[in-house]
Parts: sequence; C-alpha cells; structure tokens
Amino acid sequence: MPSASTGASTTVGATSSVTSSVTSSTAAVDSRLTPGGPGYRRMSFALFLAGVATFALLYSTQALLPLVSTDFGVSASEASWTVSAATGALALFVLPMSALSERFGRRTLMTASLAVAVTVGLLVPFAPSIGALVALRAVQGAALAGLPASATAYLAEEVRPKALITAIGLFVAGNSVGGMSGRVITGWVAQEWGWRVAVATIGIIAVACAVAFRMLLPAPKHFTPGSLRPRVLARTVRDHLANPLLRRLYAIGALFMMVFGGVYTVIGYRLTEAPFSLPQGIIGSIFLVYLVGTVSASTAGRLVARLGRRGSLYLAGGTTTAGLLLSLVDSLPLVLLGLVLITAGFFAGHAVASSSVSHTAKQGRAQASALYQSAYYIGSSAGSTLGAVAFHAGGWAGTVALGLFAVLGVVTITLLGSHAARAQARHEPALAH
Repeated sequence: MPSASTGASTTVGATSSVTSSVTSSTAAVDSRLTPGGPGYRRMSFALFLAGVATFALLYSTQALLPLVSTDFGVSASEASWTVSAATGALALFVLPMSALSERFGRRTLMTASLAVAVTVGLLVPFAPSIGALVALRAVQGAALAGLPASATAYLAEEVRPKALITAIGLFVAGNSVGGMSGRVITGWVAQEWGWRVAVATIGIIAVACAVAFRMLLPAPKHFTPGSLRPRVLARTVRDHLANPLLRRLYAIGALFMMVFGGVYTVIGYRLTEAPFSLPQGIIGSIFLVYLVGTVSASTAGRLVARLGRRGSLYLAGGTTTAGLLLSLVDSLPLVLLGLVLITAGFFAGHAVASSSVSHTAKQGRAQASALYQSAYYIGSSAGSTLGAVAFHAGGWAGTVALGLFAVLGVVTITLLGSHAARAQARHEPALAH
C-alpha cells in the first residue's frame, strides 16, 4: 500500500509537473502581443510614429529639389544627391546597426538612432553649400539605419506570427504617412518661407515623434542578446544570402524601391514645367496620394491571405505598371491617378516582401531584415539618381522606362519563385515514395 500510494503520488506529481510545464509554455507564447491585447495599440502607435519620423527625415528634401537646385545653382541630378546620399548611407549602415541591435536591444538602438537623426535634422537647414547639405544628409541616413531592421526584428519577436504581416504593414503605413506629411508640409512652408524653413519644420516634427516613440514603446520581453563577433555575423549573413527565397525577396524590395525613388525624385521637376507649371505648395500637396500607400500597406495581411505571397506581388507589380503608363499622359488628373496606382502598388509590394523576410528567417532576424533594408535603400538611392539622369536624358518618358524595367524584374523574379516552388512540390512527393 505505501509503495502503491507513493507510485500514485509520483504519477500525479509528474502529471502536475507536465501540466505546469505546458501551462508555462503556453503562457510564454501568449505573452506575445496580438491585436486587441494589452500593449498592442501602444506598440503599434509607437512604431507608427517611428515610421513617420524615419520617412519624413529621410526624404525631407525630395519635394524641394527644384528649390535646392535654384538656391545652389545645381542641376537636377546634382540636387538628387541630397536624397541619394541619405538612402545610400542607410543602405550601407543598416547591417552594422542590426548587429548592434542584436547585442544591445531593438528599443535601445531605435531610440539612439532617432536621437542622432533628429539632431542632424535640426542642423540641415543651416547647410552653407550643396556639398555640406549632402554630407549632413549622409550622416542622417546612417543614423536612421538603426530603425528599419530593428523595428521589423522587434515585431517578429514581440508579436504573434499570425499578426506579424498586419503589424509590419502598420509600420510601413507610418512610413507612408511620414513620406506624405513631410512632402506636403515642406511644399507649403517652402512656398512661403523657403526650403530651409521647410526642412527645419520637419526636424521639429521628428523630435516630437521621437519623444513619443520612446515613451510609448513597450519594453521587449522576448529579446535574447546575440553576439557581436564578426565571424558569427558573417556566418549569419552568409546563411541568409544562401537562401534562394530571401535573395528573391531582397531583389524584389530593391526593384520596387527603384521605381518609387525614381518617380518621386523627378515628379517635382515634371510638374513645375509646362504643361503643368504648378507652384511649390500644390506640388507638395500631390504627395497626399501617400495616403493610398497607408491603406495598401496596412491591408497587406488580408491581401496575402486571399491571394498568397506571389499573387500579391503580381498584383502589386501590375498596379505599379498601370500607374507608370497612365503618368505618361499630359493630363494632370491622369498623372495623379498614375501616382495613386504607383504608390498603392509599391507599398503593397514592400509590405508583402518585408514581412515575408521576417517570416522566412528563423535565426538572425535582424540581419535578415537588415539585408532586405540594405537592398531596399540601395534601390531607392539608385532610383533617385538614375531617375534624375533618365529625366535629364529623355524627359518623363525616360523615368517611366526605368520604372517599367524595374517592374519587369519584379515579375520575372516572382515567376522564378513560382517555378521553384512547383519544382520543390514535385520533388518532395518523390522523396516520400
């Protein structure tokens, strides 16, 4: 009897231990944020504000390029370097910054990056020459490199997988609002007081966003510090680059951003010329079409659920192509409709591709996201510069031709991905038999 009793007690104890372990494990999973749960709204709004500040600062001179050209007496391609320098520096520094976020934490690095970026943003209006302006913008871009990869890695760790695409879509929506508000505000302010006051205004807005971000973002609960050893980082990067799916997603992000960067760098020049001849304030207001990007990015999760990742990318590419073709017509309503379609297609494609990177990478998510962001901003830098060169050589049609070439690349890569997926599906049943 004693032994039987002891055995029963042990069994009950073991069962209790297992139950406790399962409960503990479930609790750990449940502690990740989910829509409607505690902390999710604060987190979403904080990262939304970070996205606003990032894109407002990063592209603060884009709508002002004609004024910058006039002030410093430089060409469109030279003035475009005030955009390309920022995005190019971001592309170069995003991977090292992601490594720092693995060691010191996502929230810490995002806070430090925003602090430096907004400080430089308050210095930009005082640039005495085009060279100094480009240099300050490069420093600002390097500082902002700590935001994109760290934000997506933070979301991948702190948000439940089913809500990840929606959460990243909201961050990307913040990017679109930042890009829109930055350009609209600078357009109207510059019309009255010049481009320097306009850029200073964006700097002040970014300071407010940075302070609110730091106050609202919940402390991470699922972050595990990684190693800063170069050999470990190199191995992680090599593993990501060896993944065919990740390589395709990186290329897609770069190509989509090449279209977007080229179009929005040059559109101001086109609209100041005949037959439009619009004033700076009206040109700035054109960027209200970014609101379309806010909607398309935030609904990317539902789009993927209905069409799948590749179907969503085809739709985004087709929408962008239609917008590029419409923008060729010398009719302001059709040009605006073209910009709406380009913006909707770009933000949807970007949200799908960036969230797919976070979903695909199981280890070193910050590095996987950093590689995507690096490719993305290389595409932006290339698009800004090549779009301006194409405009100088062939007018708006030259810029559109560059965009169509990039979209063709997106569709081709997606087709290759579809082919690879079908080949793998045929191969796996064969292995099973």
